[in-house]
Amino acid sequence: MSNSNSRAIVAKILSDLLSNRGSLATQLSKHKEHPEFGLIQETCYGSCRWFFLLEAILENLLNKSLKKQDLDLKCLMICTLYQLRELEIAEYAVINEAVSAVAVFKKPWAKGLVNAVLRGFQRNKLDIERSLLAEDADWLFSFPDWLRSEISAQWPNQAKDIFENSNQRPPMTLRVNTAKASREQSLDWLSTANMAATPGVLSDSAIYLNKPAAVTDIPGFSEGALSVQDEASQLVPGLLQLEAGQQVLDACAAPGGKTCHILESERSLTGLTSIDKSQSKLDRISENLQRLHLKADLVLADASKIERWWDGSHFDRILLDAPCSATGVIRRHPDIKLLRKLPDIEKLAQAQLKLLSSLWTCLKPGGLLLYTTCSLLRQENEEIIRRFLDSADSAKYEAIAADWGVECAFGRQLLPGTSLGPDGFFYAVLRKGIA
Repeated sequence: MSNSNSRAIVAKILSDLLSNRGSLATQLSKHKEHPEFGLIQETCYGSCRWFFLLEAILENLLNKSLKKQDLDLKCLMICTLYQLRELEIAEYAVINEAVSAVAVFKKPWAKGLVNAVLRGFQRNKLDIERSLLAEDADWLFSFPDWLRSEISAQWPNQAKDIFENSNQRPPMTLRVNTAKASREQSLDWLSTANMAATPGVLSDSAIYLNKPAAVTDIPGFSEGALSVQDEASQLVPGLLQLEAGQQVLDACAAPGGKTCHILESERSLTGLTSIDKSQSKLDRISENLQRLHLKADLVLADASKIERWWDGSHFDRILLDAPCSATGVIRRHPDIKLLRKLPDIEKLAQAQLKLLSSLWTCLKPGGLLLYTTCSLLRQENEEIIRRFLDSADSAKYEAIAADWGVECAFGRQLLPGTSLGPDGFFYAVLRKGIA
């Protein structure tokens, strides 16, 4: 769309997401040169985070629902409602820009409608929101019904915290390369650069920045002493029980944070193979490895089709960070609220089970496989492990002894933390029996 109206751009991105065209990251990447990119990004993220609440507010303001072919107008009004509720921009300017954006969609008849709806909100916003929340207080969480139901049923005691934490802005978390610096040294560097930071609690390599910063400004980043990685992911090398001389496989490796952390944690591995089925994602892993002066064998393949990439040499350790619903990282990717649907979960579960069963063949007897996801849903986590254990005689489940997270029937679950806490993440350790 060759227009410069930032609200029209956001509306188009939202309508593409609702029509299953791409993700927020891929859609935003097309507009990085726009002079108002910061506003576009902020409005997209916020509109996704609060979409279901904003949609309910809009329905309250309309005399009758919009037609399907007017999804662009609906998204325009939703993103403008977000700006009116959350951003410190003059309200008259926000409304005027939104009315001007109607011309981009070649629907001049809608100017009066958009103007009336937005001015109606401006006049009555407190009353509208009070009546909505009186009708159903869960609007406040702004989650799709199916996901709210699943989380409430599976995590009844923690559901409210999950919803609230998933709606926070995510922290920027750093990983210290302890081969190059201690965490104390890194905290000193950050302090000298006037970057307030807090050490992580779960991982001794984690540091939380109190405010996000450009990586180019972070002392030690370009030299490979620090990387950006959530604290939940930083628990992986310890759970893999790495030792010198091992052959390790990172089966779904992009963007490469875990590959690099494994290599930083055990410098005397015989080798590490990292697989991903996207060339652009493999290129990102390669860039990370170069910055950190590390080496891995990068393989472009679907990890589940072992006949296409495996040479028959068994691995001592396998990390399977399986593709999943990503319901544990909604605070980082709020478009998940729009993109995921309940039928997706069983499809993902089938793919996860296939990956686990295929990769098990590549594991040495006595070897260890760590299964992880960034999902909160049991169908993708402990249920996958249970189903796999029922089908694989050689697999033995090993409980994770830890004081973090929630112990599940099979595995351990981290729930989304507060503003200085980890993402939602699941871990399960499986050992292969010696015949």
